[in-house]
Amino acid sequence: MATTESAAPPLNDVDIVHLAQRKQPSNSHQQSNVSLPPFLLSPHCHKDLLSYLHSRAASPSPSSVVCEYVISLLSLISLSPGTPTVCSLLSSLLSSYTQLFPSLPHDSNSLRTIKNFNTLLIHVPLEDLKLVIDLVASDLSGVVSVDDAQLFDLLPQCFELFRNAEEKGGDYVNSVVDKILDSKWSKGFLLKMVSIAKEFSFLDKTRGNEFLEKVFVGIKTVDLMDLPSLVYQLLVLASKGFNKREIIEGIVYFFGSELGSKMASTVRQVEGTVLLHVNFAVKQDPSLGKEVMGLVKSDLRAFNHFTVAVLLSVSRVRRFSESSMAILKTALLTAYRDYKFTKECKWIPDDIKGEYLKSVKVVEKSVLRAVNESNYGREHMVPGILQFGFILLESVGEVNCKELGNSNGLLGIEELGIQMLKTLFEVHDMARNEIMEQVKFRILSLKPELSRPILRLLCYLIQCYPYPMMEHIPRLKELLDYFTFMDGKIASYLVSALLPLIRFSRDLRDYAILVVRKAVFRREEAVRVAATNSIIELILAEKQPKGDGLFFLQDSSSQASCSQQADIPCSMGGDLFQELSALLQRCLYQQAKVKQVVYQGLVKLVLADPAIGGLVFDFLLPHFLQFFKEGPDVQLGVSSCIKSENGKVLIQEPLDCLLSCISWILLLQTHGKTDKLLDSIGACFGFSLSQENEDGRNMSTEVFSGAFLKIRKFLRNANLEDILGQTHDASSAAVHEEKWKCSALILSGVIEVVLNTVAMDLEKAADQKVELEKEIMQFVDRHDSLAKEASTSRQSNAGKRPNLRATAKDATDDIDSGNPKLIQEHTFFLATSSIHQLLLMALKLYSSESSDIKATSQNHSQSSSSKTSKSCFKIISFALNASLHHVKSSAAVGNEGPMKKLIYGEINMLGPPLLRLTLLLKPGSNVATSQRKKESKAKKDAEERKEHLLLALFCLKEMITVSLCGSCLTHLLENLLSVPELENADLHDECDQASEIDDQDIKNKELFIQKYLKPLLTDLMKLSAFRTVEILCDILLMIGHKLPCKWRNSHGAWAIRMCKTNNTTNSSIAKSMVRLATSLSSPPTDLLVAQEMLKELLKFIGPNNSDLSQVSEYLVVNQSTTIAIASCLLQITDNVIIDVDWSTKKLKAASQVAQKTIHHDQNGEHNLGFTFEEIVYSRIKAVVEVLSSFVLMSLKDNQAEHFLRLTARFYKNLALISKLKIAPKGQKQLLPSLQFQKLVELTCKELTVPLYNFVAEMQQAQQENANSKGMINKIKRENKCIPELIFQIEDYEKHLIRLSKATKMNLLKHAKRSTCRDFKILDPTTAVVGQAVPNNVGNDNDNENENENENGRCSDSEDGNNDGNGSDKELSHEVESESDAVEDDRASVPTVKGVKRSRIVHDSDDDS
Repeated sequence: MATTESAAPPLNDVDIVHLAQRKQPSNSHQQSNVSLPPFLLSPHCHKDLLSYLHSRAASPSPSSVVCEYVISLLSLISLSPGTPTVCSLLSSLLSSYTQLFPSLPHDSNSLRTIKNFNTLLIHVPLEDLKLVIDLVASDLSGVVSVDDAQLFDLLPQCFELFRNAEEKGGDYVNSVVDKILDSKWSKGFLLKMVSIAKEFSFLDKTRGNEFLEKVFVGIKTVDLMDLPSLVYQLLVLASKGFNKREIIEGIVYFFGSELGSKMASTVRQVEGTVLLHVNFAVKQDPSLGKEVMGLVKSDLRAFNHFTVAVLLSVSRVRRFSESSMAILKTALLTAYRDYKFTKECKWIPDDIKGEYLKSVKVVEKSVLRAVNESNYGREHMVPGILQFGFILLESVGEVNCKELGNSNGLLGIEELGIQMLKTLFEVHDMARNEIMEQVKFRILSLKPELSRPILRLLCYLIQCYPYPMMEHIPRLKELLDYFTFMDGKIASYLVSALLPLIRFSRDLRDYAILVVRKAVFRREEAVRVAATNSIIELILAEKQPKGDGLFFLQDSSSQASCSQQADIPCSMGGDLFQELSALLQRCLYQQAKVKQVVYQGLVKLVLADPAIGGLVFDFLLPHFLQFFKEGPDVQLGVSSCIKSENGKVLIQEPLDCLLSCISWILLLQTHGKTDKLLDSIGACFGFSLSQENEDGRNMSTEVFSGAFLKIRKFLRNANLEDILGQTHDASSAAVHEEKWKCSALILSGVIEVVLNTVAMDLEKAADQKVELEKEIMQFVDRHDSLAKEASTSRQSNAGKRPNLRATAKDATDDIDSGNPKLIQEHTFFLATSSIHQLLLMALKLYSSESSDIKATSQNHSQSSSSKTSKSCFKIISFALNASLHHVKSSAAVGNEGPMKKLIYGEINMLGPPLLRLTLLLKPGSNVATSQRKKESKAKKDAEERKEHLLLALFCLKEMITVSLCGSCLTHLLENLLSVPELENADLHDECDQASEIDDQDIKNKELFIQKYLKPLLTDLMKLSAFRTVEILCDILLMIGHKLPCKWRNSHGAWAIRMCKTNNTTNSSIAKSMVRLATSLSSPPTDLLVAQEMLKELLKFIGPNNSDLSQVSEYLVVNQSTTIAIASCLLQITDNVIIDVDWSTKKLKAASQVAQKTIHHDQNGEHNLGFTFEEIVYSRIKAVVEVLSSFVLMSLKDNQAEHFLRLTARFYKNLALISKLKIAPKGQKQLLPSLQFQKLVELTCKELTVPLYNFVAEMQQAQQENANSKGMINKIKRENKCIPELIFQIEDYEKHLIRLSKATKMNLLKHAKRSTCRDFKILDPTTAVVGQAVPNNVGNDNDNENENENENGRCSDSEDGNNDGNGSDKELSHEVESESDAVEDDRASVPTVKGVKRSRIVHDSDDDS
């Protein structure tokens, strides 16, 4: 029967298809009953079966017919695939189909066919399977689309079969993979390889990296629509443990840099889909989230807009919420800190500074772009953006970026956070409620200094998006409910922020009025002050034109509905000042600070609306008449302004502030206030002003004008003791004394108010100037008398209140220490123009006095000049004190406004008269020398002149400081350069060179330094005027730091010459000049100068300082100035080590990045990093040379302790740098650079070895003076820093040992062990024994065992991955695991060694 069937002719292809359909089992139970067709068992029929395949492939539509036939044949083969003849047929069929595949259509039918082949590959012989693999992988040029690569779906199982069947199957598979990796990939093949790569679990790290390199090179050619699926496959691949970090890096870099440059809407949509895939992948595999975090954390260069978007997306995963926000915040703060550091650092090259500026700009733009694109399928990121925006606003205080925000186009942290939340508010309606809720919550919960940025955000939102903000008025009302519980300033800022909405919402306005009305009745002074400020702001808001604001609202947003527009009234009607006048009247019966706010606010109201001046006078008149009584004799009720409660004296009424308010309003009303303005206010109220109204208003104005003139006359003629003497009562002497001082304080303020008016009259007067000048001198004299009485005649309680007459030293000390009481407790009521007139008058008097004194001296008459000299000094003192307070307070006022313009105006106009006065007051000037007579008061006059000179210089310094902060130094210097300069022949050439500079800003700075600062400094140094020299040096430093390197170096060279040629014994002058010479010298000159000065110091405090007649090359260095100069140079070295700390951290970060595969374009970055490393080594080498000079000195007390601490920090940096030179496991060890080798050699020879002797001498000195007073505490302090120093040295040398072992170089050939490592607190009873050991060890073993010790130390077995900043146990274990040779070298004190080692680690942690 079998013979008959085999002899029968074979079936055709159609019959085979029908047969396969009939023999297809319906269930698994029938599988065993289905027999194999006989023709499949006959090898003779196989040729015909394959011919049917070829014939079908040649048909016009081969796709379906080939698929039908092959699948039918495979289904018949699957009935008995293990039969040898069937296996042969299967192999032939697979080979034939593989050969025909390029000519067949590549569609779903071909894919079904390949999947069916895949199920039977296990039955194909390996030899045949190898031929198929070679055939598939032989030619990839025909693979264009992903369908062309369908045959590659066979490879994963083929590879697995080979690896499992043969011992060397893995080698064959690897060769095929290498062949594929070496070929050129099309975008279709790339997609296919990524989809099947998850099955290649056998790939090693190297081939995995090559595979990813091919992928991320070819991904640029992939169609946009294929990118999401490609990324998804890569994330699946990463989740299986396949090179996670490299995959994440490649994705982030491609979308952040390559694709990120395209701004098309489609690109943004694709990125949004990819972000969703990343978010989902992180949820499924948290390890991917850790890789994302580590990527940004390890390398800031990976920071781009897509990185920000990824972190914001991942932040929605609960376990990564805090860490992603922390990494984003850290990256931002690090970028700002690095840029700020490099901008101020002198030794970092400009190209590296440019890189850090570029970096911080990239960070800002990346964050803003990620936020701006958040509406392209990225709504899941909105909560993360909102959270991060508020985190930035809360981080404003962590980095002072105010000066950075206005330079080089940077925003700063605060502005960046506000921009993020503003964009979110504009784009996403769903985020608005949450933003407002967070604003309310944070304003109420944060500290006042942290809530101010949140208030600025609220202000921006109200100004930019008023219509949407109208929907949140209920929430703003809730915020106002907490008005009385907020900080006073925050409460005032809140109402100010709401003003744009209050102006156009009657409901919100009425609610705000209700809130502040309640606050006025609270007991707390701060709440009352805030409420009063808010009342003034509400009234001022009403005075602003409503038309402009309404127009702004109508144009600001197109989102407002008709209902929203209906809620905004066109006009509020009425006059808020009249409505709230009763509430303001109540404020006049509260504390003095509340009244001051009212008085200042009334001036602001009149300034905003001059027509309201009459109403304000009507309001003030009843209150004013309580303190001003008109009759035969004018009575100024100063005594009624003071009250005492429970033995405490308080100022109840700031009468000086009241009179200042009145004087300013009178001044504003007399300057061009026309009847048209008076008529306009009546029209605004809805009625016209009648004659009675005008008469009443004019009457109140005349009352105040007449009263002010009478007060002015009264103060000129009245006896001050009579006014102040009215405070007598039955109280104790102390209370009476305090009342008298408070009265004097008020009266001095009243005199200043009158002086301000008289000075303004003098400015405008065409004639009668002499009378006005006499009047000013009278008032200045009275002011001076009050100050003298308060400071001299009543000394018993002088410490309770500040003196009215502060000396120059007191004033400058208060300002240097940041003491605000000088401004707060006694405010000068003088405007800039008035002070300018006073300075001009002082100059005039001083010049005329010079001529008078010269004339009288020729006639041998001295009596006529005494009175004039006193008056001149008084007005100079008054004008300078007023100028100093005025300049200082101008910086505290803040933003520009009408009130600031009124009082401060053009404050730079004070500069020229101040400079002229300084030049006149300088000892040795023509005016000063003409007064050098043999008078009894000559010495006193000279002292006063020095005080005035000091005060004038302080005024100039403060003006320059304020101008630098406000970026208006150029304008100030232009004014100062108009003053005739000092004649100095030595600086004539330098002035000519400065005049040729093209840049006006640099030119002004150079001319000011050359014409004024250097001549003044030269002359005052000769006179040993140390405080004035200090101020001049500070000014020169402030301006010099703003100059380019070329000009700054020239001033540094001048300062160096001054240090060499000027012999001064004053420590302050010497210290200032040394600081000037080093600070104005660019690296490396600064430390070279420091080294030269230290060498000169060694002549006086070195080991060979017995010859006291030695002369230094730098004359400023002498026996009297050694301590001050040593302290100054120590501080300079400390600052340089701080720079080294930062540089070491950057080197560590760069080293970590270099050890990883980063998909960045690193062209030029390696060279830049190498250059930076060499610069750091050069700087460290200079520090070593400086420290090597200190170590030879006999430093005392605090200087020695300071030196030990900074040296310990320096060795800590050296240890870290040495550790970075050691290659991690698995990487090639590079030889250290020649610069590094020289640094190690220099450190060992010049610093480490002498440092041991320095410590030994210190301990010996302690032992000799152990019983002296204060020595015990000193020993305790030094016993903390000495172990820390020794530990850091050993840690440094430990890493050098490891590096020597890895590189086969003996880096410690110049190092010597010292018994100072075996430190201990010596007991007096065993001092001799303790001294014998080091001598013995040092003499016998140092030379003999040096090489042996080095070899032993290099053979230490230590873990290469331990961090130098690890735990105490690890550090202690590492230090104690020394070689036997070293242990033998120290065997004399093993017990002390072990004890002290543990104490070293413990103490170093405490100190750090």
